[in-house]
Amino acid sequence: MQYRRLGNTGLMVSEIGLGGEWLERLDRETCAEIIKYAENAGINILDCWMSNPEVRSNIGYAIKGSREKWIVQGHIGSTWQNGQYVRSRDIELAKAAFEDLLSRFQTDYIDLGMIHYVDAVDDWNEIVNGPFLKYIYELKAQGRIRHIGLSTHNPEIAKLAVESGIIEMMLFSVNPAFDMLPVNGDAEVYFGDDFSTAVNGISQERVELYKLCEQKGVGITVMKGYAGGRLFDEKRSPFGVKLSPVQCLHYCLTRPAVASVMVGFSAVSHIDEAVSYETASADERDYASLLARAPMHAYAGQCTYCGHCKPCPKDIDIAMINKLYDLAIMQKDLPDSILDHYRVIKTKAGDCIGCKTCESRCPFGVNIADRMKQTAELFGE
Repeated sequence: MQYRRLGNTGLMVSEIGLGGEWLERLDRETCAEIIKYAENAGINILDCWMSNPEVRSNIGYAIKGSREKWIVQGHIGSTWQNGQYVRSRDIELAKAAFEDLLSRFQTDYIDLGMIHYVDAVDDWNEIVNGPFLKYIYELKAQGRIRHIGLSTHNPEIAKLAVESGIIEMMLFSVNPAFDMLPVNGDAEVYFGDDFSTAVNGISQERVELYKLCEQKGVGITVMKGYAGGRLFDEKRSPFGVKLSPVQCLHYCLTRPAVASVMVGFSAVSHIDEAVSYETASADERDYASLLARAPMHAYAGQCTYCGHCKPCPKDIDIAMINKLYDLAIMQKDLPDSILDHYRVIKTKAGDCIGCKTCESRCPFGVNIADRMKQTAELFGE
């Protein structure tokens, strides 16, 4: 495993990181098995944006006795309310969620205290000018967070944060598809359905953002490096060609300021697949030749299973249902294995009431209510 300096934090992080989201659906022992396997593979940074108490406890259980080996990227503003994830700027809720994170991780500090999921300018301004940022500074002064970070999908917010001098690193969405979208000051427009404004190549604004991060010493850890797995399938890829995990990783790791790609693992085979990057040949890593020959296709409007659509008033696991739907339509006939997975879901797509509150939170402009109808029909509800 190779390690990179995470900007001016001075932390040396593994090029391949552990994105914790898919651990949410595993039992405690399987979660521990995956985390220990990742640790033995040389992975030393993990991200936990999830507020679910059970998954936090499972991760805490897995790293007990080896906490000092892990650089933890923990999010502030990700809360658990009435049994569901809610992004919140309410300072008391944020405090309670942070204390819960420390308790369940059985630690007294978080290495990277992330200002959680900021995609709108108004939200950024509220954070900077209100009690939320003051609380972040207090945590750092107390040593309860060692460095201040931010998670965002929006290049405009990322640039504002970098230029402010507040953050030391960021968790940012990077992959070849996203990098072909132009910057827009309105996050909803930026992640909207219209891909007609896509640039012919990488957006120069995004290139400049990466360079600005490099210049300012703001390290980047990457989310969405695989674009939710769509880049692995030529029929689902916005380019009309498929990339390998190694090619996706190399794309991310060749952006300026990028130190680590946070990959979601739900099986040890996924870890082996990602870590194979370290021994891959130049030809195996080459994404540029492939993309140079690729046709242009739209990407926005497709689910990457990020979970920001939560909470649902009917408690639908939207990300999981969308994933099962996407897996199902890749096959000519509905596979029994996917049907079985769908059957055990307590609240199904047919329970959707069409309120579309989830759509207002989706960073990628997915028509979720329509997808729920399509899924219910596909699975015979």
